[in-house]
Amino acid sequence: MKKSALSLAVLAALSLGGTAHAQTSVQVYGLIDAGVEYLNHANAAGDSVVKVVSGGKNTSRWGFRGSEDLGNGTKAVFGLEGGILMDTGAADGALFKRQAYVGLEGAYGRAVIGRSFTTVYDFVIKYDPMGFAPNYSWATSGAATGPSKYGMTTAFDNLIKYSGTTGEFSYGATIGLGEQPGSSADARKYAVATAWNHGGLGLMAAFEQVNGTTVAATGRRDENRVFHVAGTYKAGNFQYFAAMRGYKLEAGRAATADVRADTYWGGIVDTIGKVTLTGAVYHVNVKNVAANADADPTMYVARGMYALSKRTDLYLAAAHVNGKHNQLVGLSRDDAGFGTSQTGVTAGIQHRF
Repeated sequence: MKKSALSLAVLAALSLGGTAHAQTSVQVYGLIDAGVEYLNHANAAGDSVVKVVSGGKNTSRWGFRGSEDLGNGTKAVFGLEGGILMDTGAADGALFKRQAYVGLEGAYGRAVIGRSFTTVYDFVIKYDPMGFAPNYSWATSGAATGPSKYGMTTAFDNLIKYSGTTGEFSYGATIGLGEQPGSSADARKYAVATAWNHGGLGLMAAFEQVNGTTVAATGRRDENRVFHVAGTYKAGNFQYFAAMRGYKLEAGRAATADVRADTYWGGIVDTIGKVTLTGAVYHVNVKNVAANADADPTMYVARGMYALSKRTDLYLAAAHVNGKHNQLVGLSRDDAGFGTSQTGVTAGIQHRF
């Protein structure tokens, strides 16, 4: 009996999925997503390609998260999360590039320090009909064409982040310290957002600014500003989305024109039992460029998803993008465009653990 009791105690202490102490918990979690994509106009010769992709619906990742009850409604929290490239098995960046934070959470809200997603990212992703799919969504960043992706920053290093709720309002703020001697403003980043949800209606507004470092020759620095406004409405099986992002890069490092672009998107999601159907449109209105040099790309997306279980989904997504003025455009926010249009189809599987 004593040996059995001791064995059970050791197993309980070593269990990552359970609790080593009545007030402390640590969880191992992850999301694995891989698919096969067909893509036309994949190079300068106009050839097509079929390839295995990592994260057709969501970015593959793994991590640890945990909390400790400190009493009086307060707990310590932490998170460590890294990305995975499913096509090669390699790490997607540094070991815990996605998140590495520790902080406190209680009735006053949640505050963490380290590296994490920005407040703007946390709010905007909820207003993307595609749920920010790495394939075929421009909610965080547009097509990788032109002088900029016209997007927002998804995560900050050296951050202090706060989030809270009051009734039907949620809000948050993030600051990424620039850590530049002599100037606290150089390389500093900050993001704020708020949302209101009532019944099936949700409204959101967000703002972010990322500073460069001051150049001695000009006494100025680049400043990147991004704002979002969005709304969503759910009625029965359907959920409707509409959003807009305003992007401006104020060039202070050199005598170059500011970069400006507005991104608009909308979509409908219909969930019927185990099947989820999504249709979405994304458009970038490029500004402050030479005449006939703006692509102003528009992307059309359709996706069907079937839930095999609560943790495993199959999906099939298709997208098409075209632009104006014979400018090169592409579906991906990461890969350069090689044609004036591009079409892609991805079939994949996603599993959460």
